[in-house]
Amino acid sequence: MRDSYGRTIDYIRLSITDRCNLRCLYCMPEQGVELCGHDEVLRYEEFVRLCRIFANLGMKKVKITGGEALVRKDALHLMETIKHIEGIEQVTLTTNGVLLGDYLDDLVKIGIDGINISLDSLDRDEFKRITRVGDVEKVKASLQKALRYPKLKLKINCVPFDGENQKLLDVVALAEDNPVHVRFIEIMPIGEGKKYHFMHEDAIKALIEEKYGILTPCADKLGNGPSHYFSLRGFQGKIGFISAISHKFCHECNRIRLTCTGYLKTCLQYEIGADLRELIRQGASDSMLEAAIRQAVLKKPLEHAFLQKDIVFEEHAKMASIGG
Repeated sequence: MRDSYGRTIDYIRLSITDRCNLRCLYCMPEQGVELCGHDEVLRYEEFVRLCRIFANLGMKKVKITGGEALVRKDALHLMETIKHIEGIEQVTLTTNGVLLGDYLDDLVKIGIDGINISLDSLDRDEFKRITRVGDVEKVKASLQKALRYPKLKLKINCVPFDGENQKLLDVVALAEDNPVHVRFIEIMPIGEGKKYHFMHEDAIKALIEEKYGILTPCADKLGNGPSHYFSLRGFQGKIGFISAISHKFCHECNRIRLTCTGYLKTCLQYEIGADLRELIRQGASDSMLEAAIRQAVLKKPLEHAFLQKDIVFEEHAKMASIGG
């Protein structure tokens, strides 16, 4: 499937819940967010139906997100079902890692293609400050258990705050000692994220190179999205950057998002898209849903405008409600 700018759209992120067991500073307020009612959230059979339609339209890669996806009951059953849809080549999971250890064996059994663990700091106190309620030791234990599966593709997602004491080099070291890729993601000015400044990719590179030497660009394609990677001498894993603001990559965007309430978002910054849940529950046929998806993708914006003011159709939801 192509949008009006000729970009191939073959990757969809499915947010299966807006619930989360953490309260990260840049994602939601301390008291949490107003949660969707049970009837507002897509049922699993609705997710599966839409995934079959997405696959027919050329979607090959599915990322399961939340909130925290693993807090939703029977989430693994949904992932396994999606894995068996003809045309779907990859199903991966993004998780905060708190519950991951409890589900790892079963995730491997169903054939999960990769797991991204969100981890902004290895320091116990700093992790607790950022997540407000989290215990980093649980995440570390999940990571160590995941490393017992050598064929499982593992990535660490770290969101640096400019000026915050996150000890980023400790996170970098995970890729030195283990076969995992560490990616630094510039914070998005959406929802609670507007309260913080992103840390420029170049500043992080300088910090890393001061200790570990030159970052060498890696030509290999190591993921489904826009991350670009570098090698470091003696490291088992790579260092990646997803820098939507300082190194804009909209021209090669290949993704769309489906929120847990069934709203199809074609760009993270904008509210425009299509309410697929409403269509489903009004009795729309598969062909009608397919037409709505095609139409939404054709209207996918050319690029974000995070650094501009007074954006038309700007997204006002919290990241936990969008699915990142």
